[in-house]
Order: sequence, then C-alpha cells, then structure tokens
Amino acid sequence: MRAVVLALTLALVGEYFSPDFAAGKTYVYKYEALLLGGLPEEGLARAGLKVSSKVLISAAAQNTYMLKLVEPELYEYSGVWPRDPLIPATKLTSVLAPQFLTPIKFEYANGVVGKMFAPEGISTLVLNVYRGILNVLQLNIKKTQNVYELQEAGAQGVCKTLYAITEDEKAERILLTKTRDLNHCQEKIMKDMGLAYTEKCVKCQQDSKNLRGATAYNYILKQVASGIMILEAVVNEVIQFSPFSEMNGAAQMETKQSLVFLEIQKAPIVPIEAQYLHRGSLKYEFSTELLQTPIQLIKINNAKAQIVEILNHLVAHNVERVHEDAPLKFLELIQVLRAAHFADLEMLWSQFRNKPAYRQWILDAIPVIGTPAALRFIKEKFLADEMTVAETAQALIASVHMVTADTEAIKLAMAVNNKILESPVLREIVLLGYGTMISKYCVEMAVCPAELIKPIHELLAEAVAIDETQDIILLLKVLGNAGHPISLKPITKILPIHGTAAASLPMRVHADAIMALRNIAKKEPRMIQDLALQLYMDKALHPELRMLSCIVLFETRPPMGLVTSLANIVKIEENLQVASFTYSHMKSLTRSTATIHASVAAACNVAIKILSPRLEKLSLRFSKAIHADIYNSPLMLGAAASAFYINDAASILPRSILVKTSAYFAGAAADVLEVGVRTDGLQEALLKNPAIINSADRITKMKRVIKALSQWKSLPNRSPLASIYVKFFGQEIAFANIDKTLIDQAIALATAPSVQAFGRNAVKALLSGASFHIAKPLLATEVRRILPTAAGLPMELSLYTAAVAAAAVQVKATTTPTLPENFHLAHLLKTDMQLETEVRPSVVVNTFAVMGVNTAILQAALVSRAKLNSILPAKIAARLDITEGHFKIEALPVSVPEHIAAVVETLAVARNIEDLAAPRITPIISAQIVSSAAASWVSLNTSRSSETISQGVPLSIIKSKAAQFEKKYCIETVAIGVKGCVKVATENAAHIRDTVLYKLAGRHSVSLSFKPIEGEVVERLEMEIQVGPKAAEKLIKQINLSEEEITEGQPVLMKLKGILVPGLRNGTISSSSSSSSRSKSFSASSSSSSHVAALRSSSSSRSSRLSSSRSLSSSKSSSASNLASLFGASSSSSSSSAHLSKVNFNKFLVNEAAPTFAIIFRAVRADNKMQGYQLAAYLDRPTARIQIILAALAADSNWKFCVDGVVLSKHKVTAKLAWGAECKQYDTMITAETGLVGPSPAARLRVAWNELPSALKRYAKKVYDYIPASMLAGLIQGKDENSAKQLSLTVVATSDRTLDFIWKTPMHTVYKLALPLPIALPLDEVTGLTPFDDLADKVHYLLTKVGTAECSFAMDTVTTFNNRRYKNEMLLSCYQVLAQDCTDELKFMVLLKKDHIEQNHINVKIADIDIDLYPKNTDVIVKVNGMEIPINNLPYQHPTAKIQIRPKGEGISVFAPSHGLHEVYFDKNSWKVKVVDWMKGQTCGLCGKADGEVRQEYRTPSGRLTKNAVSYAHSWVLPAESCRDTTECRMKHEFIQLQRQVNIHGQESNCYSVEPVLRCLPGCFPVKTTAVTVGFHCAPTDSRPENLNTIYDNSVDLKETAEAHLACSCTAQCA
Repeated sequence: MRAVVLALTLALVGEYFSPDFAAGKTYVYKYEALLLGGLPEEGLARAGLKVSSKVLISAAAQNTYMLKLVEPELYEYSGVWPRDPLIPATKLTSVLAPQFLTPIKFEYANGVVGKMFAPEGISTLVLNVYRGILNVLQLNIKKTQNVYELQEAGAQGVCKTLYAITEDEKAERILLTKTRDLNHCQEKIMKDMGLAYTEKCVKCQQDSKNLRGATAYNYILKQVASGIMILEAVVNEVIQFSPFSEMNGAAQMETKQSLVFLEIQKAPIVPIEAQYLHRGSLKYEFSTELLQTPIQLIKINNAKAQIVEILNHLVAHNVERVHEDAPLKFLELIQVLRAAHFADLEMLWSQFRNKPAYRQWILDAIPVIGTPAALRFIKEKFLADEMTVAETAQALIASVHMVTADTEAIKLAMAVNNKILESPVLREIVLLGYGTMISKYCVEMAVCPAELIKPIHELLAEAVAIDETQDIILLLKVLGNAGHPISLKPITKILPIHGTAAASLPMRVHADAIMALRNIAKKEPRMIQDLALQLYMDKALHPELRMLSCIVLFETRPPMGLVTSLANIVKIEENLQVASFTYSHMKSLTRSTATIHASVAAACNVAIKILSPRLEKLSLRFSKAIHADIYNSPLMLGAAASAFYINDAASILPRSILVKTSAYFAGAAADVLEVGVRTDGLQEALLKNPAIINSADRITKMKRVIKALSQWKSLPNRSPLASIYVKFFGQEIAFANIDKTLIDQAIALATAPSVQAFGRNAVKALLSGASFHIAKPLLATEVRRILPTAAGLPMELSLYTAAVAAAAVQVKATTTPTLPENFHLAHLLKTDMQLETEVRPSVVVNTFAVMGVNTAILQAALVSRAKLNSILPAKIAARLDITEGHFKIEALPVSVPEHIAAVVETLAVARNIEDLAAPRITPIISAQIVSSAAASWVSLNTSRSSETISQGVPLSIIKSKAAQFEKKYCIETVAIGVKGCVKVATENAAHIRDTVLYKLAGRHSVSLSFKPIEGEVVERLEMEIQVGPKAAEKLIKQINLSEEEITEGQPVLMKLKGILVPGLRNGTISSSSSSSSRSKSFSASSSSSSHVAALRSSSSSRSSRLSSSRSLSSSKSSSASNLASLFGASSSSSSSSAHLSKVNFNKFLVNEAAPTFAIIFRAVRADNKMQGYQLAAYLDRPTARIQIILAALAADSNWKFCVDGVVLSKHKVTAKLAWGAECKQYDTMITAETGLVGPSPAARLRVAWNELPSALKRYAKKVYDYIPASMLAGLIQGKDENSAKQLSLTVVATSDRTLDFIWKTPMHTVYKLALPLPIALPLDEVTGLTPFDDLADKVHYLLTKVGTAECSFAMDTVTTFNNRRYKNEMLLSCYQVLAQDCTDELKFMVLLKKDHIEQNHINVKIADIDIDLYPKNTDVIVKVNGMEIPINNLPYQHPTAKIQIRPKGEGISVFAPSHGLHEVYFDKNSWKVKVVDWMKGQTCGLCGKADGEVRQEYRTPSGRLTKNAVSYAHSWVLPAESCRDTTECRMKHEFIQLQRQVNIHGQESNCYSVEPVLRCLPGCFPVKTTAVTVGFHCAPTDSRPENLNTIYDNSVDLKETAEAHLACSCTAQCA
C-alpha cells in the first residue's frame, strides 16, 4: 500500500520531482567533508583534510538560489588513523574566510544544478569546494521507476549512475541511494601530464585496473508541499590506485561528505555588492594546481627575487659536491620559473648570461618549464646571437618534449626564422619537435584538428615536386612523429604502390615513408593493416620495404585471421629474405609473455604451424626479427627488446639494423628507446676502389657489349651512404645521413689550423694548471594525473625524478724539458710529462611518488621518496716518458666518503601556504608500531669474526612476516687500507599484508661507508711500467727459481705429409735453433690416409646411426676415433713413442738475461712494508723463448705465477703455466700446432696438467653443466678412454667454409663433421698464397675474401653464386655473360664461350683492360688487351689499378677485389668466379645475383624470373648482329609465335613468347637444337602485337616447349 502511495505521489509532481527550497526561507545545513589518503588498514599513517561549515541556501529568483557558508573551518591531518586528531588550520581558515563567507548564486531546476555565478574575487579553488557541496544536491529522480541507471552529470564528469528508491514506512521518509561508477564515464574530468608517449594496455586494464573509483550517496528525503526536502545526505567515495595488480593491495583516497538539515531561518541571504560573473557549471575546473608540484608548497610573492635566491643557493652549494637537497631545489626553481612572466625571464637572463655558472643553470632549467614562454625565450635568444647553436639545440630538444602542447606553443614552433633554417641541426630539431607537439596535443583531443599538420603536407608536396630527397625524408619523419591519421594520404603518395608516381624516388625515401606509418597505426590500426598488407604482398617491391611493412603490420597487433593470411603468403614466398624475416618475427612473438601482446602471440602460435620449420634453419645472413620480453602479471611490470636485422643480399654487413626497447608499467606500455642504422653502400664505399667511377671508357665499352642482350635492365646503384636515427618514447629526436660530403667536412674540420691551435691552447692551460666545476641538473620524469574528488578538491597521482650531478676537476701538468712557446703537439712525445688530476664526481637523485590532495594553498598527500646520494673522489698522478720507455700512474689518497646512501621512505604529509614553517609529516609506519613489533624480536649477538668480512648485530624476527630488519656487512681491503661497510635497514607494513605494495610502504635504507683501517695506512697506490734496458732497475724483489728439467710429452700433431709453407714440403720441419730435440718428421702413414678415407666415406651414415641410437659402444671404430688417430691421442704421460721431444725449461732466463719490460703494482704503506705484485718479462730471441714471472712483493710470500713459452717451429708453440709457492704447486702445459690432414689445413690445441686447484675444477664442471642442450644439438657425443688430465681441440678446414672438429675432455668426446661457417676462412693466407705483396693490399684481400660468393664450372655443370646447380649446354663460338656488375657502374664483366673444338675461353673486362684466358696444348694462355703475356713473366700487375694476374695450381687467376671481382680462376677443365661481399645482389649472368635467393635464381636480363635453366642460360648469350660478326657467333634472340592457335577463356588466340629463344641468323640453318620451356602471352587472333620486342613485359598465359638452336651452319649468301 505504501509503495502505491509513493508511486502516486511521484506521479502527481510530474515526470521528475526534486528537492525544493521555498522562497522566503533560508535552509540551514551542517556540512562536513573529510578527505583521507593512505593504505586502507587502521594503525597506519594517513594524510588528509577536513572542511566543516554551516551551509545556507535560499531562493533568489525562479530557479536561482543563493548559497553561503557560515563558520567555515579547515583542518589538516597527518597521523596514525584513527588515533591522532585533526589539527585546525586556523591561519588558512582566516585567510580563506572572506571567500567562503561570500555568497554565490547557482541555477537549480528539477534537481539539476546549472550555471554558477560568483564575484571575480572568489578563487577557482573555493568555487570547486562549492561545487563539492552542490554535487550533493544533484538528483535526477524519475517518477515511474524505483531502480534505474543513467549517465548523470556531476562535478567529476558525466558518469554511469545507479538510483534505488525505497520508503521508510514508519518514519514517513523516502530513502534514496545513488551510486556513481567513476570507471564508466561518458565524459570524465581528468588531466594527464607526461603520459602522451605511453600506450594504454586495454587488456591489462580489463584484467586489473590500476585506478578504480566509486561514489555512494545515501539520502533521507521528506515530502513537503512543493516537492521534497533533503534531511540528510551522506556521501562515501573511494578512489583506489596501485601500480601493481589489485591482488597486491592498493592505496586509496577516501572522501566522506555529510549534509544534515538543521533549521529554516526567515532572513534571506543577501548578495554582496559586486558583479556576479558566470563562473562555469557544476563540472570541476582546473586552476593553479597544474603549475603546483605536489612535492613542496611554495609561497610566491616576488618571483624574480625568489629565482635569484634559489640560483644563488644552487651555484654556491654544488661546487665541490652536490648538495643533498639540490634536486629538490632544482624542482623549486622550475616551479617558480613556471609562475614567472616572460619579462622576468628576460631580466634574469640579462643579469646572469655573462656568469657561466648561473648561465648553465638557467639554460638547464628554462627548457623544463614546459610553457610557451620557454620556447619563445630560446628562440629569441638564439636570434639575438646570445645563445650558441649547441646551447640552442640542447635547449630545444628538452623544451619540445617538456612543453605543454597547446595551440600557442604549436604556432610558436612553426614560426621558423630564416636563421634557424640556415642551421641544418636546428631546422631538423624544430621540425621534428613540431611533429612531436602535434602528437602530444592530439592525445587529449577526441578529434585532432587537421589544420595543424597541413603546413607539413604542403612542404612535402613542394619537396616532391622539386625532387629534394633530404627534405622529403625530414618531412616524412615529421609526419611520423605527429602520427595524424590525415597524413596517411600524403604518405601513401610517396609509397611505391602500383600506379603512383613515387616509384622513381630513392628507396630510402620509401623506407622512411613506411616507417612513418607506425605512430598512425597506434590510432588507426585497421587502416594501417590494410596498407601494410598491400605493401607486403607486392612482390615487385624491394625486399627491405616488404620487411619494413611486416614490422609495421605486427605493431598494429593484427588479429588471428590476418596473421594466418600472412603465414599463407610466406608459405609460397619465393624471396628467402622476406620469408626468413617474417617467420622469425612470428616465432619470437610466440614466446611473448606480455599481456599487451597476448592476442598476437596466440595468433602467431597458430600461424607458425602452417609454415615449414626449415625456415628456422636459414643462416644468420638472412634477415631476422627477434623479440624478447619479460613480464610479471601480478606486478604489471615488464620490459621488452626487439631487434630487426634486415638484409637484401646475403652479405656480411646488413642493409639496416633496428633495435628497440620497451617498458611495461601500471597497465601502460612505452617504447623507451629506438636506434636504427642503415649501412646501405657503406661496405662498398670502404672496400671499393674510388677511381672506378671515373672510367667512362670502360662503361662505354661494356655497354656496347651488353647492348646485344635482350631488354637488359640495370640494377640501381648503392650510393655510399650510412644513416642513423634515434627515437625516444616513440618520437624521433635526431637523425643523420653519413655520406662522402659529411665525411670530407669532418676531415677538413679536424685538420683545420683552428683545431690544432685549440689543442695547443689546451696543453698550455694544463701546463699552467686548470680547475673547473661542472653541474648538470635533470628532470628525468614528471608524470601527473589530476582528477577531482566528490568534495570538489583535486586528487593527484604523480611521479617525479630529479637528479643533479656535479664534478670538481683540478688538473696540473709539467714537462721536462720545458716546451717552447710555439711548440708542435709532436714535441710532447719527446718530453717527460707529469700530470696530476683530482676529480670529485657526485650525484644526488630524488624520486617522488605522490597520492593525495594538491592545491596551491594546501597539500595533504601520501609521499614515497627515494633518495640516492653518491660521491666517488679520485686523485691521480701520471708520468710518461716515451723516450725512456717509462710510465707511472699513482692513485693518491683522498678523503673517502663517509656515506653513500639510498633511502626509500613513505610519509603522510600535510601543509598549508600560511604555515609553511610547520608542515605535519608522519611516517606511514609510526614509531609506536615499530616498537610494538620489535617487542617480539630477539637480538642475536655474534662475536666479531677474525675474517675480513664481519657482521654487525643482526635483528631477527620470530614471526614469519617481518616488519623490521637491520643488518650490517663490513669488508676490509688491506691492499688499499680501506674498510667498507654496507648497512641495510627496512621497516615495512608486510606484517599487515604480505604483498609487494605493503612491503614497499615504510622506510628502507642502504648506506655504504668507507673508513681507513686502523694501523693499515696506505699512502698511495702505484702502477709503474718500464720498457727496455732499465727494466731491471725497477724490480723490487729478487727472483730466484730452482732449476729442474721438464719433459714435454709426445708431440700433439703426428708427423704429417705436408707443411703449410712453400719450400717445406719435403716432410721435415726444423726450427731456427736447430736441435734434434726440435726436429720433427711429418710423414703421413698409409693408415692415416685410410683413416681420412674412412672419415670422408662413412661419416654421414655412421653419424646418423650414432645419434639415433644415443649409444657409442663402437666409438673406437667411429669417425671420431679415426680423426683422433691422425693426431695421436696419447697423453703427455705416454713415453713409448719414439718421437719424444725434450723442451728444457730448466734454464730460467731470470738467471741469464735482463728483463725486457717490468710492471710493478704496489701499495706504498706508511710502515714501509712491501705489498703488491711485480711482473717481469724475459725474452731470448735466439731460442724464440719468452718467460713472464708474476711475483708477490710481500717479504713473507713466495707465491708466483710463471709463464714459459717457446716457438718450436713455425707451426708449433708450447707454453708451461705454473703457479703457487715458487711456481711449483700447480702447472699446466698448453701446446698449439698446425699441419695438414691430407690436403686440408688442420690445427690442434692441447691442454694437459698435473695438478689444478679444486675450485677451478668445480667451476669448470658447473660451466659445462650450464651449457644448454640446444647448443649441443647436432653434435655427436660419447665417452672414450680419454686422458684424465688433458683437454684437446682439433680442427680441420675441409674447405674455406666447412670445418671438422673434435673436442675431447676427460669425460666426453664431442665431434662434428662438415660444420658450415658463415664466412670464408683465409686459407690462401695460411698457405702463403695471398696474391698481393703489399701489407695494405693483403689486408684488403683478406677482408674481401671473408664474404666472397663463388661460382664454378665442372663436368658441364654450373654452380651459381647461390650454390644452385644446373647443366649448361653451351653454344659454339657465342659468348655468354658469366658474371657482371649489373649496376650502371659496370665495374667488371666476365664472358665465357666455347670454340669450335669445344674448349672454353674466358674474357674479363675490368678497368681499362681486356683479359683473355684460353687453353693451348697443356698450358693456359693469357692475353691483356690482345698482347700475350708469357707464363714466365707472371705475376702481372696493372700499372695503376689493384689488378693482378698470377699462376695458381694448374691454371691462372685474376685478382681484382677492390673492383668487386675477387678472383677469376681458369684452367683446361674448369673455371671459378668469385665476387666480393659488397657486390652481392648486384651481379647478374649465368652465375646469378649472389643474393642467397635460391628460389629466384633464374633471372633473365630483363629481370623476368624463369623456372627453366636452359632458357635462363640462353638468355645470357651475346647474339651476333650479322654473319660478318668477328666472334663467329651465328645466333640471335628472337620472340616466336606458337605454331598453333589456343583457346584462352573461350576465345581463339595466338600466343607469342615473352622470353627470347635462340635462333640462327637469316641465311643460316641449325645443325644442333634442343627443347626449351618458354612462357607465352596470348592475344585474340584479330589483335596481333605491333612489336614483338616489347612483349616481354606482358603476363605469361601458358608455358610450352619450343625449339632452340645450339649450332648453325651458314650459306655463302648469309647477310
């Protein structure tokens, strides 16, 4: 019945009914608002404030009411809740009372608060307090529903609100409950600063929100005549925050409001005599809290005077070392500067710009202000020549990233002066910064204005029109920084998409255009996915561009369907670079544990199963993408690193490398740092002969030759260029292109007279003594989030990190003799120089994490402060005398720092502007809590240890959850006379809740202190080096070693057949100190040869059986045993061999010769005791022997370390290492030697010992146990009867790219046959066959050989550069292009033909010469430019170019590595062509492109890919023009018509070949033919192509067999 009455009552008052304040009455309420911040448990400290007052409300007009506060009172709170009382803030109350007592007006109708009106003198802060009161009056009560939801406006925005209405029948009251969900707001009032560069992790916030809030309103309403009256309203709001997941607990801001009806008065509220201005609505308005840091409260009366005062403090107190409060003072300076006017900055600059110390502090502080005034100041001072380019660049980079991005700042950044444009560095910084500011501005905007980015679009269009590549790249990077979706269209115009005119732009422009899409992808991922996939699928694009598209695609976090589509594309992908890159990218993402990548990781897990695992086995020369991350879900904390290695031809130096690091924290992700390097053309520029390009005659000659090739297309040149860029938080801050011009400028600058004069002046300054001080402040982090509470006061979450580093440096130098006035820097090498330096670097770092109320007049917050204070002084004296071979360096005593401390503490802080001298600060863990917890602890007293490490008195807790812990560790370093102690102490709230957040709450400290050891006074530390005859004079301790004979065991390498040095192949080796003990025979026995045969023939089958069965029971007959037998597996203890060789180590050189050099390390003590080490080296040149002895200087120590090495021959070195007492406690023998196993070079390293320290054995075993099984995959392992005290490693180079090896330990034998190598071994150098005599040429040759690609011919089979084999049925008398430089430079060309007696001829065109190689009888004839060179006159050296022709084996080799052609070898039966690494991907011909793309091997001169090897080989034939051609070739290329009609798509068609077919010239007929498979393009019978020579660009409709001619016979009438 009551419910019916309530419904009828509601229906009578209309659609809504609302609280009513009748005219002529003043309603008096008691209002209280309490805000408390901290952890939710009682007994811990909290910070807060309370507002208490009477609230008077009366009607002023229809729907307009007056509101006035009476008897307002403010309270502060900083104490243990709920024990400690609130403290009245009487001074602040009296200051704010005039504003609180001033009535305001507000509109109010149907329970909805409208506009607010107040005099101008009322601050926004006070108005927000009024809004908190009016927020209670905001009621939307529906007449027909008792429970309903709606989006309701309030002080905190428009948020989801749930209403529930019921009735108290007995009291005749209406009870209303309203709940606002602050996490679901249509419009939420919140201000973020410093978060523009972060990316929100939506899934992270779904699983566990870091910030949650809700407000509950409980009303007691009473029905009155005209509506209802609020009798009581109680508001409870909780906003909780945790940087971790919610299960770890959260700090909270609790707001309680109560509005209780007291009485009705007759007297109305009278407004004051002032104009009431419209001051907004119920929505909270931000005021000065945006400029107010929550760390400290500053009363700014005179900004300029306060700035000067702070500057004086910073300059005066940060000279010798950083003051512990310097970061806080720097933050104070920033806050006052933010409140200053531009005129104040001008006056400040004019006052201090000529004082270096003050100037530097100002230049470091102004960019951090973050206001447009800072940008304007920097700009004007540079234009007035009051700041250098370096100062301006540094200031601009900082200012652009710290400035609040608004329209004023953006316009200021775009208004670029010509003087800035003239400086490339500043122009780059300003434009990149402009893009950054647009990005920051758009983060806070629902729709970002397109007008801001339009000027960049216009500049880009102009740059494209005039083909200004550098400007296009810069402007693309600007668009990339801005990330505005409207930029997609201009960027697309730059991309080489089908039909765009941008295809002619350089590829690096296309690459930058693709990378510019990445920031747009964060806002419009779906749009970018479509474009990136289109680019990726376009196989006509360069592979690098497709791989960059792959990077962009995965950064959009594509869905499952798109990733699966990508896998299907990779499955049929012909380009192995692209396939390898995409596969590795997917594979690495499958291992991601970060929540933000969860969907992509799941998609990649599915997609990777579609692809072949063989892609994973591609070598490291193929492009790879690597992603690794670590993420802790409960802590919501993690880090990631990505590396992208992009190559376009399988060369050593990649085309580009991109490395990126990311961080995940509190549900957000940020790309912290990214560095990209492009090396396109760099390798070529370093190794290529620079004179090649200037040879126009060579290019003309070669073009005349290749003109005969059908539709030959050259490849683009690689311009010698390297570039680098740096991104910080996803924004590119700098990039540089390194080209020849830049390098020439740098060289010119370095060799300029001004630089030499600068160096001379610097030396003079050192000689006269110099001292200087450096101080550098840094605001590393300023992240803030401000949101209003229900009471109308702002709550802030913020993180600040500020640091100040300083160094005091004093330097004094002297020279003997004194340098003349106009000395040259080379004179320093002839003087005795002494240098004394004292450096005192120090740093203080402060980090603050704040949660609480922050306003310009009061603060009440929970503050966690981390503080690091460090100083590391050093005083060094050095002396250098090059002529005497003497060097000495001393570490002189300095005052050691007492404390290097790191402290983390959490405090509850309350303070107000009127009582700054008495802030209220309470530790979150109060002393009473600590003492009560400590009552259950016991103290364990330990006696002082006699060791150098001693423990203090530890505090141990009986409970499992300790709230307090304190420990001290000390260590004494007698060598330097210093005792160091580390003290660790912690007090936390883990006893309440054992989670990370509660463990962090409290106080934690780590302090490090150093003190001199009593009685162990060390005056200084010395290191002295003496080289030459005076070395003996420097030795402090006499070395006496007893003599004994040590016998070396059996030689490691058995006597093999050959030695690697020419002239020593007679089977013997003898060292220069010839003695029978060192003469060795290396004759290989027949059994060894049989072992080699067994190794080669049975390795594969036997290895597979051994690895599959996991058993090596037959290891004695295995390949490993065969290989081991070649080297004699017996240990050093074996004495049965007839070839024992004695090495006499009994003659210690210390007894016979003076040391070659000596090094002394010692501590000079006050008691003159010897302490330290001396090292002496002795050399006996006649016996090629060296001894090194390291001895302890202490009188009572006989510890020594001895090394005795001897060169037994050019191929064998042995050394004995011994240490311990008189070098007799432990010893080991190391022997290394080389030789031949059959024709293959081999090397062996053996380590044998008698006794080793047990610790060394233990750690060696641990290292072996830690080797992952994946590293041993593919290796054959087993046990053998190995020596218990010997290790050996045997390596045989079966070719320059494969190795066989055996690794034998006392427990295991591991071996691998035909291990592929990523680079080529310089075996020619090992065997002494390097073709060049000059050292520089030798080095150049070896560098180029490392990555050569080889093409060869044997038994009618061509093996291409990519190791693809095919039969080449050669034509008679017609040249074929074997290999050539396929760029426009045409550095070389190698041609091959078969003459009429079917002998091969090679022609090499390089530089300005033609080289012909052909067989004649049993010899190979060499002709250079038609002139035969007798074999006896070889080697031939080109007079100017680095080209050499010399005999090699049974043939002749041409070497020209600096021209890109490493070697051309030719003999009667075979030939080989090798190109250098930097030519890979730039060659063409029968040998291919050398790009590793075996799936795209057969490319014709027109660039078309054919599957038929015969057709491919024929396409590289140089045809004849007529029968009179001097080459005797009678072939031509011809596009042919299929000799039948074909029905294509239901239409009769004629088909024409798109690939040329070899046919005889007119007047000739074929005498030898072959069938080739050719692609045909078909056209309707009525539309015959006008010119068949252009048909090669058409598509292939079908493939048919056609007849190709191989040999022709011509008639006399041949034309």
